[in-house]
Amino acid sequence: MLDYQIRGLNFEITEAIDAYVKKRLSRLEKYLEDDQTYVVRVKLSSQKSDRSFKAEVTVQLPDLVLRAEDAEEDLYAAIDFVADKLERQIKKYKTKINRKLRKQGIADLHEVESDIPADTADSDDELEIVRKKTVELKPMDPEEAVLQMELLGHDFYIFMNAENDLPAAVYKRHDGKYALLDTDN
Repeated sequence: MLDYQIRGLNFEITEAIDAYVKKRLSRLEKYLEDDQTYVVRVKLSSQKSDRSFKAEVTVQLPDLVLRAEDAEEDLYAAIDFVADKLERQIKKYKTKINRKLRKQGIADLHEVESDIPADTADSDDELEIVRKKTVELKPMDPEEAVLQMELLGHDFYIFMNAENDLPAAVYKRHDGKYALLDTDN
């Protein structure tokens, strides 16, 4: 069962929008276990600068966080694209889990029946680690880590946060700003 938390920024969520979001995202239920409730966080916003709408959806599963966002001139189109992205993500995840379990020789998958054929994933979907690199975590503050990241020309940088002596990472967001991923002890 899906528990929806729908909110709008810069406009009000009407009953029609609420119903449309629930209808489009309810397709995910066929991939989820019936005896659990999953929280679906939906944030819809109106971008006044370019007159578009942005839809962001996050679904917390026990072993996975599904997240998708899209911006379109039409709110309903943005919702459609996000729903399609989430469905592709969950199909890809379920296919990989099923393949992994089959390779291990487990006959009973204890999975919810799904209509995903075993051969739906392309070879592009395989997660292949092509390089391994070891890094020394140097103590520094997040601002220094951003500078190091920029100097190296990378999209992210892992370091030891000098403020709490725990591993952390900084990365460049899609909007060009920076974000900090801090760890918990």
